[in-house]
Amino acid sequence: MRIESIQQAFDTLRNVKSDFARRDWFPGTSGNLSVRVEEAVAITASGKDKAASTPEDFLLVDLTGRPVTPTHLKPSAETLVHTVIYNKVLESQAVFHVHTVANNLVSELYGDDRGVTFQGQELIKAFNIWEENASITIPIVENFAHIPTLAEEIGKVLDPRVPGVLIRNHGIYVWGDSAFAAKRHLEAFEFLFDYHIKLQLLRK
Repeated sequence: MRIESIQQAFDTLRNVKSDFARRDWFPGTSGNLSVRVEEAVAITASGKDKAASTPEDFLLVDLTGRPVTPTHLKPSAETLVHTVIYNKVLESQAVFHVHTVANNLVSELYGDDRGVTFQGQELIKAFNIWEENASITIPIVENFAHIPTLAEEIGKVLDPRVPGVLIRNHGIYVWGDSAFAAKRHLEAFEFLFDYHIKLQLLRK
């Protein structure tokens, strides 16, 4: 594995982390980010303040979630969710996970339905869905504290055509065939969530 590839992956994660931190998408050190590096994954280290930048923010793991080389750094607690996505959605090259008020509210409002559908919104084009009055349904899974169970449940609902999964009262996972695509998907989902919540409030 080329050192240049690893450094490029770390630089990508650093830029995305800084961008999302400015949006307050990592409250209380929550959230995690990863990108593929050949047959490995560069991922955020656990328990770090994502509003800060240090030389020990990221590490490499294999596709089972184990560190590639000996390190005192601990991978994100939800590394198994990332590896499930990479193993099941083969075109995925980046996976991002954030916690926002809007995605938590939507996941709770529609958690019993196991999904929520958005229709007729311009931002649906961000998912390469171009039909007139297009719709997209993002699945919702329960928030299992046991990470292997959570990863298994997420694996059951993955759909390459819908690059995201909500975890009830937890957050969202998105992915894409590049870091740019994953970021676009996340921004579009968060817009749809925020719009939906505000629209419901206006209608009351």
